[in-house]
Amino acid sequence: MLAIPLARLEREGTLEIRSEIPPDHSSWEGTDLRFSTPVSVSGKARWISSGEVVVRLSIRGSLDLECRRCLEPVQGSLELDVDLLFSPEGDWEEGGDGVRPLPDGASELDLTETIREEVILFQSPLAVCRPDCRGFCPRCGVNLNEEPCQCSGGEPDPRWDALRVLGQERE
Repeated sequence: MLAIPLARLEREGTLEIRSEIPPDHSSWEGTDLRFSTPVSVSGKARWISSGEVVVRLSIRGSLDLECRRCLEPVQGSLELDVDLLFSPEGDWEEGGDGVRPLPDGASELDLTETIREEVILFQSPLAVCRPDCRGFCPRCGVNLNEEPCQCSGGEPDPRWDALRVLGQERE
């Protein structure tokens, strides 16, 4: 749990944040994210006299991904900077301008779920092992990066017939 003690934050005005979230932490359950290193979180939380909390975070880590073309392992990096605004619950509207609720009477502000959401939204599922990755042959399934395809041109895929007809009508 990555929590900011609100009484201390209000008293001091600003707090440094430095923490790591382990790769096997429960907050990553139910996601397709696989981290090869702990996720490093650093930044500052600032108390504003209006009762709001501004948090600036730098989130860094290494991800184990799969190439979307050939399914080979790919090492990805997570480099995310986020600015968060937490406002007392009575002062904000649901879904309004990225403002998050600051629960009334809470003694601390847990950032774990917020970090999880930001990382999920940031991560692109479009990783490739290299820009010229050729992927798999759609007919025989051979990895075209490792060997040439030996299947014949053969019959065209009937699922594309409707598009072929449209193309012929335009000619």
